[in-house]
Formats: sequence, structure tokens, C-alpha cells
Amino acid sequence: MQSEAAPKALHAAIIMDGNGRWATQRGLPRLAGHHRGVEAIRRTAEACPDHGIGTLTLYAFSADNWQRPVEEVGGLMRLLRSYLRNETQRLARTGTRLSVVGRRDRLPDGIPAAIAAAEAATAAGTRLHLRICVDYSARDAIIAAAQGPQGTDPITRESFGALVAGPMHGSPVEVDLLIRTGGERRLSDFMLWEAAYAELHFTERMWPDFGPEDLAEAVAEFTRRERRFGGLKAPAVSAAA
Repeated sequence: MQSEAAPKALHAAIIMDGNGRWATQRGLPRLAGHHRGVEAIRRTAEACPDHGIGTLTLYAFSADNWQRPVEEVGGLMRLLRSYLRNETQRLARTGTRLSVVGRRDRLPDGIPAAIAAAEAATAAGTRLHLRICVDYSARDAIIAAAQGPQGTDPITRESFGALVAGPMHGSPVEVDLLIRTGGERRLSDFMLWEAAYAELHFTERMWPDFGPEDLAEAVAEFTRRERRFGGLKAPAVSAAA
């Protein structure tokens, strides 16, 4: 008797929105919300394998976020340093591979080296692939792919997708489920190529309050949807008499 194939591990992507508003509503500085957001990253990542998620991509800092006040940007960069310093061992211990997606040439001194060290220390992780987007823009990634070396081979969706992912990240990872917290309903230049057929889930929950129950709700809604990828639903096959 032939056994059924194991279900494909899902790729979930999250726009972690609402940190600043969460803090403002409580009379706290915006950076307090970002600090609480790190706790949400930890508990959400740890819950992913229990819900069939093998890859989690988080939108941490966009290319447009450099326009925010200098104090907030500096605080976010310090928080990134702290995350890499304090979480790498935990990630390695829990079988989580860390990758950072986006530009590194504009990050403050020392952070690119810290990223590379964290990626190397967690490279053997197979339980979850945690991808954090920093100084990331989907449109810039697509432009870079279009301007990159094409050679003489014809361009396919697969080969162009690999160019969009960039030389450090290999083949594109198609997004199955894209979640945005904080009540907004837009993509904000996130995973535009990879999320072409992603199921979208929007929640009013601010990111600092997001947890395993919210993730479970999003995955449950995802499983109820019918994904046709532009085709039609396959007709039901009646049992032989």
C-alpha cells in the first residue's frame, strides 16, 4: 500500500505592523513597542512548526524606513544588534536557521558581520527557516533582477525568481500565507514576486500582542480556502461501482 506524501511545509510571511501605535496607546515611547515586538517574534517563530510552517519571513525594516526619525532608526539598529547577539544561540538550539534578506551595505558598522556570524551559527537548523527582511524593498529586488546578468539562456519565471531572491538566497521561496497585523490592508513593497498567489490574512491585532493563537487562526483560515492558481477546481471523481 502506497503511503500518502507528507504535506508540503508552508511558507508564511508577516508584515509586523503596529509596534509604534501599540506603544503610543499606552503612553510609551515608540521603541518600547519595537522591544515588545521582539518577544512576539520569538513566540511566533517557536509556534510555526506546530502549524506546518517550515519557512517564516518577517518584514522588520523596509528600505523606506530610513525616512523615519533618526532616533527611531538608531534604536531599531541597536535592537537588531541585540537580537543577533542574544537570540542566535536560542535559534541554533531550537533547530532554527536564520537568514537576513535585504541590503547590508547601508547598515551600521558591525551589523553585517554580526548577521553573517548568526547565519553561519544557525545554518544547520532544519526545524524552521526564519528569514528577517532588513533594508528590504521588493520593487528594488525586482529592478536589480531585471538589470542583472541574463546570459544567453531564455528567462523563465523560475530563473527570474532566483534573480529576484538574490545571489545570497538561492531559489525563490513562494509565499503561501501572508499575514499583516495592525489593521492595515496593504503589501507595503513586501514579497511582491514571491507572494503572487499567497493567501492574504489581515488582523486588527497589533504585532506586540500577536501570538500562537493568532497564528493558528490565520493557518486555519488558510486551510479553508481553495487555491486554484488561476485554474479551475478539479471535478470530483465518483467511486467505481
